[in-house]
Amino acid sequence: MNAVLTGVAVALVLLVTAVIGVYGLRISRTTSDFFVASRTVRPLWNASAISGEYLSAGTFLGLSGLVLLSGSDAFWFPIGYAAGYLLVLVFVAAPLRRSGAYTIPDFVHARLDSLTARRITSVLVLVIGWLYVVPQLHGAALAVNVVADIPPWIGAIGVAIVVGGSVAAGGMRSITFVQAFLFWLKLGALAVPVVFFAITFGGRETAIDPALVFPHESGPGGIDLYATASLLIALLCGTIGLPHVLVRFYTSPTGASARWTTVIVIGLISVFYMVSGTIGLIARAVAPDLAQPGVADTVALLLPSRVFPGVVGDLITALVIAGALAAFLGTSSGLVVSMSSVVSQDLFRGTVRSFRWAAVFCTAVPLLVALATVPQGLVSSVGNVFVFAASSLTSVIVLGIWWPRLTARGAIASMLVGASLSGAALAASTLLGPRADAGATLLAQPGAWTIPAAALTAIVVSMLDRRAPQNTERILGRLHRPELPPAGPQG
Repeated sequence: MNAVLTGVAVALVLLVTAVIGVYGLRISRTTSDFFVASRTVRPLWNASAISGEYLSAGTFLGLSGLVLLSGSDAFWFPIGYAAGYLLVLVFVAAPLRRSGAYTIPDFVHARLDSLTARRITSVLVLVIGWLYVVPQLHGAALAVNVVADIPPWIGAIGVAIVVGGSVAAGGMRSITFVQAFLFWLKLGALAVPVVFFAITFGGRETAIDPALVFPHESGPGGIDLYATASLLIALLCGTIGLPHVLVRFYTSPTGASARWTTVIVIGLISVFYMVSGTIGLIARAVAPDLAQPGVADTVALLLPSRVFPGVVGDLITALVIAGALAAFLGTSSGLVVSMSSVVSQDLFRGTVRSFRWAAVFCTAVPLLVALATVPQGLVSSVGNVFVFAASSLTSVIVLGIWWPRLTARGAIASMLVGASLSGAALAASTLLGPRADAGATLLAQPGAWTIPAAALTAIVVSMLDRRAPQNTERILGRLHRPELPPAGPQG
């Protein structure tokens, strides 16, 4: 029964996603439609789409699992994820929209007048995107294997085919409709079980040990101050460095619209994090035996049938698996759209045909990596991407918007230093394995020193460099004065 319901849920999600994608394809006719949805996406719709791609497998499955394993320690992740949009709101949303660019490399090229800086940015966008897509495919493989006992590779390949096909068919305009729908689906897929759990446990006495849900050692006196601070810095700054998030602001009609979009996003994802975290807290009370590495990530899928044996549990599980599939599809679609735009613009002529071939390429590479690797903790995998993005791109984006003295050489040095330091630290931490010494903590959570190192490098090299970009004053004027027409390629 469970397998049948799961199959029906998966089929319905794929069918509705395909129908919405076809609708988007019918109205996607121009190059601007494919790259930035002709800059016509209104705040609520755009915020739903951003939330649909931002709330990934790491959030949908991994956050509740991490809460189950770590209790209140895990809440630093949603705090950082949501608060990161405050920095986006204050520092980058409106100026990036006014830049008139299609992609982050477009913006870097226009701001710094450097083809080398553009190419390095493009490479980093691809690396960040691929690192982010792999956990989504791992999550899809994990979900179908746990719920329906289907071979893991089927889930990964199925999501890759749907994502690659949807992006190639309709581009940004089509994916905007898809992602907005997928956000509300995955929010409902977790909210409905939480409501059922609340009704069930609210009507009877349940022995819940507060020390189990919120251990004393996880309180303010028991946290690792450096690791927590470094994690929050990486999550806050990493949001600014995620290309698939920033590219959506190019679809807003105006800079003010981009700001309103960001405000709505903060509200939407905050509600989602509360729901996802609640499932982890409930699991700590009623299913502590699931608190095992490799099993905890599946708690949102396993808990409904544990609490509601029979048809009710099967129906709720089917809804959750539909939401999980929506998480994989929504995030992967946004990532592939952003990477396809970069590949199409930088390697080809930015045509619709090249965009479609780029979508196939940008989907195939992470699929091969996902099939060849073993899934790790979903939240920690996504967290590492935030560290890398914050270290490699955030400083250049923020300084490019707000500091007139930034030069191409300063930006290039910053990106290379940040990417090298963070990549080396995370790789070393993985190779050395979990340890409790200070050196291991510095490698496992390197954001507190790699992000400042990248920013300081950009400032020092730019101060020493006498070769300032041309037209800096004009470009910055267009970023910060909304009454002027946008710079860069128009659409």
